Amino acid sequence: MLRGDMTVLVTGAAGFIGAHVVQQLLHAGEHVRATVRTLAHAQFLNTFVKAKGATLEIVKMDLLEQETVDNAVQGCRAVIHCAAALMVNIKNPLLEVVNPSVIGTKNLCNAIESVDCVRTIIHTSSVAAIRRTRHTNGHVFTSDDWCDDAGPEINPYGFAKAEAERIMRAFVETFDEKSKPRLVTIHPSIVFGPVFHERHTRGSMAYLKHYTGRLPFVLNTYLNFVDVRDVAKAHIAALDYGQDGGRYILHKSGMWMHEIGSHLRRVLPDKKWATFRLPSTMAIVLAAFHPKLTVKQVRSALGRSVGYDIGAMEEELGIRLHDTDDTLADSITSLLELSRKV
Repeated sequence: MLRGDMTVLVTGAAGFIGAHVVQQLLHAGEHVRATVRTLAHAQFLNTFVKAKGATLEIVKMDLLEQETVDNAVQGCRAVIHCAAALMVNIKNPLLEVVNPSVIGTKNLCNAIESVDCVRTIIHTSSVAAIRRTRHTNGHVFTSDDWCDDAGPEINPYGFAKAEAERIMRAFVETFDEKSKPRLVTIHPSIVFGPVFHERHTRGSMAYLKHYTGRLPFVLNTYLNFVDVRDVAKAHIAALDYGQDGGRYILHKSGMWMHEIGSHLRRVLPDKKWATFRLPSTMAIVLAAFHPKLTVKQVRSALGRSVGYDIGAMEEELGIRLHDTDDTLADSITSLLELSRKV
């Protein structure tokens, strides 16, 4: 639904999810203010096609600097909060993951309160805020669940996501019923899909980037995933639809990595995609020498799986999720096209 003269603020607009949210908003003819920490990293947003009436303003904002957050929020009636730190090349989880999420969300709440113009908040969370750190193998989580057993040292990403969501929900409850902003939180599983920029290959897409390399094996790891285009669509739909205060899990499929390889062999048959499962003992040895993996991470993931029940998410938000084959094919094709450009 077009919002006329209303400006929609998208934080973390140069990120994987944020960029797709911006693209879809512009396609819908919206006025978008996109925040980024580094302007040079966001120039690709200017290449997005704008429907009639759409505008794009890219502004520099650091969630840890209150003045920049206040300036970014000023004049916006809707906020889609996508900004987040990833668990990639992290040396200090508290400073690099927890603080940006927790302190950054507090600063965003302060800004929303001070400018007094925001009427709708769509908060990007994750299934990490739902999935408990300690769980039984094969457990199926729902939107009623919370990651309530994490901390800065144990599962810092889950802790950061859950704590940021709690802060946002508590903030909204400080308003009276007449002035209370509408809040919806979106909880994607691992996000796959077309990439716009090389930086989008460093997070969740690194799992699929593995298949485009030369290693002939995969780990015995189970991946729950959803299409980034559907995640963006859900954010935008939530501006108008879904329950106020609702928590929506965005999840399509769960597959072992060798199953993903088999799917790729069927939908993209020109290459013999990796399907051989590396024995667990060899995977643990590999992790000991890998610059981006730890033995603890690999050991805890091997041979274990969980599931997610999305409930009535599609009906309440009025969306339909992409077919799994399309997501995998479009993701890999996008990665290969990007590699030829870089």
